Amino acid sequence: MAKLLCDVRGKYRLEFLREIEEQSGGEIEVSLVVGDRGADLFSRPINTMKRDWRHERLRKHHMQDTVHQSANLDLLSSNEFHDMATMAIDHFQRVSKNYNYNSHNLDSVQDYLDYYYILTDVISQRMIEEEITHVVFFMTPHLGYDTVLYQVAKSLGIKTLVMNQQSLFNNRFFSSGSIDDYGNFDPTDSDAPAIPLEQGKLLDLFYMDGTWQKPGETGKINLRAFASFLKYVLRREPSLILKPLHLYKLLKRVSDVYGSLPDWRDPFANYFHKNALAYYEHLAEFDRGTVDYNQKYVYVPLHNQPEMSASTLGGRYRDQLLMIEAIARSIPEDWQVYVKENPRQGVFARGPFFFHRLSRIPNVKMLPSFADSAALVANAQVVGTVAGTAGWEGLLSGIPAVVFGGAWYKSLPGVTLYEEGLDFEKIAAAGVDHAALERAYGALVDRSHEGAIDGLFFDKIEGFNSAENAALVAKSVIGLIQEDIPTTYGAL
Repeated sequence: MAKLLCDVRGKYRLEFLREIEEQSGGEIEVSLVVGDRGADLFSRPINTMKRDWRHERLRKHHMQDTVHQSANLDLLSSNEFHDMATMAIDHFQRVSKNYNYNSHNLDSVQDYLDYYYILTDVISQRMIEEEITHVVFFMTPHLGYDTVLYQVAKSLGIKTLVMNQQSLFNNRFFSSGSIDDYGNFDPTDSDAPAIPLEQGKLLDLFYMDGTWQKPGETGKINLRAFASFLKYVLRREPSLILKPLHLYKLLKRVSDVYGSLPDWRDPFANYFHKNALAYYEHLAEFDRGTVDYNQKYVYVPLHNQPEMSASTLGGRYRDQLLMIEAIARSIPEDWQVYVKENPRQGVFARGPFFFHRLSRIPNVKMLPSFADSAALVANAQVVGTVAGTAGWEGLLSGIPAVVFGGAWYKSLPGVTLYEEGLDFEKIAAAGVDHAALERAYGALVDRSHEGAIDGLFFDKIEGFNSAENAALVAKSVIGLIQEDIPTTYGAL
């Protein structure tokens, strides 16, 4: 019998689990659930390292009253330990006090490592005690706690099933047995029919607002931003109240930021931190620039961080400047790298040294945040990305893509996975065989699975029925676990 540990966030996914157990006829048991309040392991206290006093069962840390048993020895002795620990620490930083009010209290590298050692040992013990055979993720791990679950499972030799849903596929999802396999498949090993793709089509992505492509009017500080500013002062630097001149200068900088950026950007409405001021002052400087479409260039739109596509699927290239440096040293002398900031980005991973490091690369130009993405793609020689949608938009426009991470489309024609020594001129000259792209796209869709695993897509599916969707998802998960159907990428 298969015994599952499932990472479940969202009540609708609990319906998936009930269907899995019922449809399997007792052959699959959900032994441990990690997710929202009421689960066997509540995810939020793991990320914030705090008790939840509103919940009787969680008035202790998950790690409290535990004893070191060296259950994580396989992980600690792994050749990949350094890479795993680095990734987990990066993911845990998303709830550090520089970026989140409900933060953890880890400060130093040693703090993070100590916590990582404790948590991996505790999680390893639970998986061993429960005799877990499979760990199931309905989203690629990227939040810290789920990263640890994945790493522990791999170190113990427990099978993992990682599912993910892309914005282009409202009613389909992808699967793989490993994060490293994501995007890897052989499109020629399929008899599936080609699927027509409209050339040059601009994607309508629900998480991207069209107003972000326009300069617009400059903004001004609003009540929400002022409240966020006061919250920061009272919670993080109350001594500023006794320094009215310093407080005034700080508030003046905030007001100047709003007055220098398009009014669609509301940088401090939800969270203010003094460290973020320098980031938005840099953006204001770049927004005064222009775009020369006659220049030969590689277009590199930055990923929003923290997010799954860069932070997890990017591997070492979650450091996006590493990608830009690699492209800059590979392109011809008369080319440039055009870099555009993600309109949803905040200060996370964009400290002062980020821009100093960027400025040291001679053939790189930072573009205005409102520069037209469609025009930038269409006029580029190559699109460079970790794993972003811009690479796919490039393929639809006949522009080849160089990807650095686990893009869902990385095995399709027109895509080159980065390696040192690439000839970008040769890649640009090869272009994209659109007919081959349509055939490979058809093969990929044929390897995907019917159903929606992310609640964001439910209202985008005509006639959506929650119970029917849960049944479809459960059927696929059972088939994947029992290996009756193949994963989209790689093997389970």
